[in-house]
Amino acid sequence: MGSIHKLTLQAHNRLVVGQNKPVKEGENVRSWLKMFKELTIRPKGERRIRKSPSYSFDGDFNYPVSGTKVKEILSQSSDVLFREFFLQGKERIPSILAAVDGLVDKNLLDQFILKPLMVDLAGHPELAQVTLGNVVDKTLQNLLPGLEIKKIAKMGEAINAVLSGDAVIFFGEAKEAIVIGARGWANRGVNEPTGESVIKGPHEGFTETLRINTSLLRRKIKHPSLRLISLKVGDLTNTDLVVTYVDKIASPDIVAEVVRRLGTIKMDGVIGNGYIEEMIEDNPYSPFPQMAFTERPDVLAGKLLEGKVGIMLDGTPIVLVVPAILSQFLNVDEDYYQRAMVAILARFVRYLGAFVALLAPSIYIAVTTFHQEIIPTNLLMSISAGRQGVPFPALLEALTMTVVLEILQEAGIRLPKPIGQTIGIVGALIIGDAAVKAGLVSPLMVIIIGITAVASYAIPYYDLGLAVRLIRFPLMISAGILGFFGVSVGLYVIAIHLLSLRSFGVPYLSPFAPLRIRALLQDTFVRAPWWALKRRPQLLEIEEPRSGKKG
Repeated sequence: MGSIHKLTLQAHNRLVVGQNKPVKEGENVRSWLKMFKELTIRPKGERRIRKSPSYSFDGDFNYPVSGTKVKEILSQSSDVLFREFFLQGKERIPSILAAVDGLVDKNLLDQFILKPLMVDLAGHPELAQVTLGNVVDKTLQNLLPGLEIKKIAKMGEAINAVLSGDAVIFFGEAKEAIVIGARGWANRGVNEPTGESVIKGPHEGFTETLRINTSLLRRKIKHPSLRLISLKVGDLTNTDLVVTYVDKIASPDIVAEVVRRLGTIKMDGVIGNGYIEEMIEDNPYSPFPQMAFTERPDVLAGKLLEGKVGIMLDGTPIVLVVPAILSQFLNVDEDYYQRAMVAILARFVRYLGAFVALLAPSIYIAVTTFHQEIIPTNLLMSISAGRQGVPFPALLEALTMTVVLEILQEAGIRLPKPIGQTIGIVGALIIGDAAVKAGLVSPLMVIIIGITAVASYAIPYYDLGLAVRLIRFPLMISAGILGFFGVSVGLYVIAIHLLSLRSFGVPYLSPFAPLRIRALLQDTFVRAPWWALKRRPQLLEIEEPRSGKKG
């Protein structure tokens, strides 16, 4: 209770003590300009944001290990356990085992670490030779079993090992300690991912545990050329991260660029892949996703075999895949499990769905507002009869219904699944029917919005669907002001923006621009049969090995 009272008193003193500093002339303007620059311009080089505070023990991290010092630093946390005992060798050595409750397998520590050292090895000839000078080497080589066991020498390594879920044994004043891999926290099992459902493909998905995810990937690619590079991100979270690729298939330049960009991230915490995505993508202000993601090991394995690089983060089942091009966001891995003709039909439906989801409301606005002459007479009469009594212009009508659609979609996602489905279906039916009966919107407008919603669901990648939903609004406004000319101008602006995008040096519109006929005919709009896929997709202008021979 004394420590709690002390913390409360310190917080109260910080709140009540303050100084009113006079504001100098022009300081407000400079502070506003500085704030605007920080919010709009991403720093080059090292990207340090939300710097972590300084602590009194930061300077101790580079010192030699000390069990008493580690206990002093971590003992304020109730979940950190310390077991003190004596190792009776040639000398009587005071020892400390440190671990975090809930992150370690306590039964393993009791039966295979503490019991052998304290009871089973008593009188053992190897233990009789142990002194403070050789205790670490003797214990590592002769006294403790286990595959994941190593020695460390720095305080920072010891504290990071304890907080990561390992157990650390400190021996008196020895300058080294032993780390034992005894992680045993609860984790979610390997289940089918909800965001990437398939019919013929595998039904296993990644979990929130990084080592389980790497093992699932290793089961798919059982070859020594699969590389896994371990990194850490986040000054406070120390989140484990793995960069994975297949050697001699992935471009070394892309791999080096991925590692370099990840190394520039300096922030206090990294909880999910969205933190990383925004920090290392090429164009942070583009609505289009510049990194693909997946929850399935087979999808990641397939992308790695195409020469791409995966970024796996501990604590999330989502794996980022770079570089990304626009066409891959309209293709799914199940295309490669189906026959080629079926896959071509599915891809045609997805491309058509993306086109309808993007342009259907804009075309309706342009036609009904400016270009009635292109509508057949009978259809024009039907549209006019439906719009009779509607008090709003087509632009306002479409914008209102699109906003209602966005609200229903967002509500359906955020609510619990049974309620969300009810809100999406019942809400759309009731609101649409009531709006038509009240004469606020025309029946054709409700049909257009319904078709737009259904078509947007045909886009397999959620991030691309969000980009289409966002771009739909300026296109509708352009159509309401300038008709088809406004739609054309909007499409030209989108095309110019897409042509300027790069994903880790790879053109975003590849293989359309630059044009690669082979890739276009092999695996873009159409999917050639497997016996015709003799070459991998060419990401950069480098000589790539063939995946098969002629004949």
